[in-house]
Amino acid sequence: MSLELIGNLDGNLGLCGAHRTGKTTMAIAIGDRLNIPFVRTTTSQVFAQLGLDPAEPMDFKTRLFVQNHVLDAAEQVWQSSCSPFISDRTPIDMIAYTLGDIQGKTEVDFDLLSEYIDRCFVSTNRFFQNLAIIQPGIPLVYEQGKAALNAAYIEHINILVIGLCGDRRLNADVFCNQREAIDLEARIHNILEYFSCTAY
Repeated sequence: MSLELIGNLDGNLGLCGAHRTGKTTMAIAIGDRLNIPFVRTTTSQVFAQLGLDPAEPMDFKTRLFVQNHVLDAAEQVWQSSCSPFISDRTPIDMIAYTLGDIQGKTEVDFDLLSEYIDRCFVSTNRFFQNLAIIQPGIPLVYEQGKAALNAAYIEHINILVIGLCGDRRLNADVFCNQREAIDLEARIHNILEYFSCTAY
């Protein structure tokens, strides 16, 4: 399957979804295809700078502390980038990971949580006009420093992302890639076709 560029992306494109779904690989490939910058976020670096392991459980206050730092770092990168660009992480993902750590007995300051969620929606609307949800399906491969390699947890985050992308606070145009499309070229084609950037 070959793709030919016929137009420019209308605004920035963010790939969102759980970890280990191939977002970074896809973002690089789409950036090359459209000749737009791929903007890499620094989630793992932020964890390392804070001396924390993303694969380890953490309490709510610690999670929110980390997530605010992750969003700070990402916003700096996005703000300094030329538009249009593509990124492998969005504030929608950050909300999902924050919510994903909350269980029945988790002690949560709901006001702080609501404030953070609102901040993430504002940031998403500021930096992204287009979002593509990348669902699980590709084989899981362990990499040191990455989040937990747990299929159920990945599914949990995926469902949270899908739900968040239906929230009325979100202004971006959203495309959800089908689970069955796990081939890289098929995934790229689906996304670019949806955003009217390609033709056979």
